[in-house]
Amino acid sequence: MQKEERHKLIMREINLHNKVLSADLSALLNVSDDTVRRDLKELVEDGKILKVHGGAISKSFVAPFNTQNEVYAVEAKRQIALKTLKLFRNDMVILTEGGTTILELAKLIPNNLRATFFTISPQVAITLSEHSNLNVITIGGKLNKNANLHVGASVINQLAEIQVDLCLLGANAFSVAEGLTDLDWEIVQVKKAIIRSAKNVALLIIAEKLNTAQRIRICPVNQIGYLITEMPPESHHLAAYKTGDLKIL
Repeated sequence: MQKEERHKLIMREINLHNKVLSADLSALLNVSDDTVRRDLKELVEDGKILKVHGGAISKSFVAPFNTQNEVYAVEAKRQIALKTLKLFRNDMVILTEGGTTILELAKLIPNNLRATFFTISPQVAITLSEHSNLNVITIGGKLNKNANLHVGASVINQLAEIQVDLCLLGANAFSVAEGLTDLDWEIVQVKKAIIRSAKNVALLIIAEKLNTAQRIRICPVNQIGYLITEMPPESHHLAAYKTGDLKIL
């Protein structure tokens, strides 16, 4: 496989899943660890990604407010955001994590909505604060710099003290067989606590991430109430998810 093709595949994986591990890239590309390290080094030097211990992350995921960082599949994420707005009602209590899809949603919330938002994302909190009728409460703790989310025991303890009408989760990977999965152990523990704090769970995910899986399970499919993608609900690509009580928007 030529270097240009490897770089293209690496960028797709990083854009899709926000973070990738060098070991997983080595297996995917069928090349040595040294080759992956050189490829990542070149992509970092070109300003396309950020290197982290064991792998790399998307620049837009860490710094979405930087207009020089292009958000991957932004139109699809806006479609998902518009669909999600249909779930909102005045005086709801809503809990969110972070990520580029939820940031797009925060930008599109109508100014006449009255609601209380809890969030573990400083960036989402800042964006929500621009809406005058929203009460915004940030759940604080140690900042995971790779994802700009608050994590750790203090966050989990705070989440255990609230019960919200709806929580909004982004996704690294989601499949019928494995459910919702991720790479980062600390983020997985916080997402589990978020799910426990909510009466209903909405998963916001671009279709490319469906039928994929990462190393650590967050929850099975039956703990998700709404699956929201950019595709129409009747799409045959979503047929496998039409089981149980899962509602597809």
